[in-house]
Amino acid sequence: MLIRDAEVDGERCDVRLAEGRIAEVGPALPPFADEVVDAAGGALLPGLQDHHIHLQALAAAMRSVRCGPPEIRDPDDLAGTLRAADPVEGWIRGGAYFESVAGELDRHRLDALRDDVPIRIQHRNGVMWFLNSKALEALAIGPEAPDGVERDERGVPTGRLFRVDAWLRERLPRTGPPDLAPVGSWLAARGVTAVTDCTYSNEASDVAHLAAARRSGALPQRVEAMGTLGLGGRTDALAIGAHKIMLDEPALPDLFALAQRIRAAHEEDRAVAFHAVTRTEVHFALAALEQAGPRPGDRLEHASVATPEAMETIRRLGATVVTQPNFVGERGDDYLRDVEARDRPHLYRVRSWLDADIPLRFGTDAPFGRPDPWAALAAAVDRRTPEGRVLGDEERISAEEALVRFLPDRAASRSTPLRLEPGDPADLCLLDRPWSRARTALAEVGVVRTWVEGALVTAHEDLSSHGLHTSLQSGHRAERSGA
Repeated sequence: MLIRDAEVDGERCDVRLAEGRIAEVGPALPPFADEVVDAAGGALLPGLQDHHIHLQALAAAMRSVRCGPPEIRDPDDLAGTLRAADPVEGWIRGGAYFESVAGELDRHRLDALRDDVPIRIQHRNGVMWFLNSKALEALAIGPEAPDGVERDERGVPTGRLFRVDAWLRERLPRTGPPDLAPVGSWLAARGVTAVTDCTYSNEASDVAHLAAARRSGALPQRVEAMGTLGLGGRTDALAIGAHKIMLDEPALPDLFALAQRIRAAHEEDRAVAFHAVTRTEVHFALAALEQAGPRPGDRLEHASVATPEAMETIRRLGATVVTQPNFVGERGDDYLRDVEARDRPHLYRVRSWLDADIPLRFGTDAPFGRPDPWAALAAAVDRRTPEGRVLGDEERISAEEALVRFLPDRAASRSTPLRLEPGDPADLCLLDRPWSRARTALAEVGVVRTWVEGALVTAHEDLSSHGLHTSLQSGHRAERSGA
């Protein structure tokens, strides 16, 4: 394939692809027998990598009813949405709920909204589920239920479940693993050619499902999958990444035991990646990593509240930070209202990580954030909340600095990361405009073509067909694999 008249690192040229790689870059290349694509001066970039995403949870979110802002704002909105929803496998699954809609939910409040079918709604923080009475009956909850199933003073379940996703999945209708084709299509249409699935509960069966989706082409992106200990190394279809460790401030593990777990991961020749959001979680993760001893590739996911002391420790340990600037654009007004004043200056840093020479990558945390890297790039540049206020003006970075954080490591580590070199993998995305125009309106950028290993995987797909504009969740506290 010959890509004619593309803008590459600020210059107009042609790019030839052959055998999954970039074969030639230069002006007026002869077409030979190639298929020719006219780039019309659009920027041709290395394909993007979402460094923190949850693929199966994203697939589940596509089948969910959105129950939170900005689409759903009050009890009437929520009631109308639930009454109009059609059950899937006998259930209605909702997501993205936030208390600003209808306060604290429980079985009785949900029954008042709809009581004829089982309903489960996930809070946008990913930690909590709300169930109506029909749902509780369907689950047949007995005395053996885990502590995360909240009960009232009489011992009756309230309909609120905390961190019991595995238990919940075992009791739901067996529907098989989610179809990943809509996820792959959505991501490809945004120029994403590689992902790191950061789901902590990934085990062998999850890796097998992801690998099968890669082999079939349902998931065209290159995939690295985090997960439990004992996953082994690379398969023929994907790479096994870090051992993911969830930290939850109300129930932190024994520090010595956590250090042992880190050492066990390192003995498997795997890094560790900590889910660490609060100030306490970040410091606890660093204490454990220091006790166990770091290795290259160890990561802090989110590092949402990072004090100067924590940043210095991260720099000394050589850890990488993978954060989500999109949360400023999606939830910044909530942060300004709800986050303690002492923590706001340390919230979702960007510029500070770069100034401290700490390796930094971006992810969207989809479906707990919206899976749009271009909106995330815009948020890193302008730091604007949904209401247009600026959160952390001193944390703004340039469009170029932001883009690099959404590139694969091989491109991000170069002195000229946007340059395309012969021999590079032909993982590319073509924009609908030159970079000089794209950089000033990142959230409006259109991706015209995406190639993975030289194969065209999308061209002007109608994204609305997947319903993502109404179903995806936004949040930042936790992750789940799609209960």
